[in-house]
Amino acid sequence: MGGAVRRLSLTAWIFIGMAAGVAIGIGAPGFALHLGTISQIFLRLIRSIIAPLLFATLVYGIAGSGDLKQMGRIGLKAIIYFEIVTTLALFLGLGAVNLVRPGEGVPIARTAAEAALPGGQSGFKLETVFPTSIFDALARNDALEIVVFAFLFGAACSAIGAKSEPVVKFCGSLAEVMFRFTKYVMYMAPFGVGAAIAVTIGSKGVTVLFGLGKVVLTMYTSAVLCVLIVLLPGLIIFRIPIGRFYRAVREPFLIGFSTASSEAALPLALENMEQFGVPKHIVGFVIPTGYSFNLVGSALYLSLAAIFVAQAGGMNLSAGEQLAMMLTLMLTSKGVAGVPRAALVILAGTLATFHLPMEGVAVLLGVDAVLDMARTSINVLGNCLASAVVARWEGYKL
Repeated sequence: MGGAVRRLSLTAWIFIGMAAGVAIGIGAPGFALHLGTISQIFLRLIRSIIAPLLFATLVYGIAGSGDLKQMGRIGLKAIIYFEIVTTLALFLGLGAVNLVRPGEGVPIARTAAEAALPGGQSGFKLETVFPTSIFDALARNDALEIVVFAFLFGAACSAIGAKSEPVVKFCGSLAEVMFRFTKYVMYMAPFGVGAAIAVTIGSKGVTVLFGLGKVVLTMYTSAVLCVLIVLLPGLIIFRIPIGRFYRAVREPFLIGFSTASSEAALPLALENMEQFGVPKHIVGFVIPTGYSFNLVGSALYLSLAAIFVAQAGGMNLSAGEQLAMMLTLMLTSKGVAGVPRAALVILAGTLATFHLPMEGVAVLLGVDAVLDMARTSINVLGNCLASAVVARWEGYKL
């Protein structure tokens, strides 16, 4: 019996932790609220990995490849793929919300809460991707600023050749150390995940799982369709081994789902995709960049949520207005951070731009924890797939 328990995989332990969290949240909600410290410790340890791991893997990958032309080609292919899948996800969400019309059963109106939210459009600004200080970017775990600096730093190391070898070797060693550090932190994952689930249910009640059932069901159904219609074709077209890919992504996917944080799943995603066979320089560039440009789940959610609010507010948007909204979301979603609830900021900006009831943000906030789990897990899955697609596009065998 003891041997069987020890042989359980991390995936199995995460499932056990999630089930225990649900049971505690329902059976002892008061006690569940005190478990927030455990989930926060786990997430803080995860966040401590992000900056050094991103910097080390990207610099070592670029300088180690020694081919700046190749990195430019990889970047272009990644951006093309990102734009295709996120656009498809936006329009999938648009189709689903117009077909099911979940907002019709949740009437909302413009209230005083609207005045309390900042107006104007919140989204991607080009200048924000260039760091004023790499130390500031590292301290804030700003993935996009770290990627830009590390890309230029790695290019400089590659350009000066042998003189940069000590720096490149240090980055390679640092990456290996951080992967081992990640392995140690992952031992805490079942406890951190279970605590996060328990706190969510304990604080909001079991009704959080049923409160706005129609919009939650629409989101989860759309997420499944997104995997089948948007992501699965990439596996087939680029001949990526589906079974092996599933085994590589299942643990990062579960961590993203249970913690609602793409950031929490990043270290394991980087490590597992490298073990899957994606070269280090591709993994180190595509996945971190995807955290700003390839958030498939967030794109799906944003289109669905924006039209949901319009429906709930009794506003019938024309096809042209909906297309204009999709174009806006296509641009603003590029600025969504890989942290919990970040998509709500983009949603609020879009509602203000199109004069939709901002009270919709407050309504969705009641079930956002559940919605965030779906969109985050699809974000993680999409970024893992993007690295494999670019690797196959570059001619590597997986």
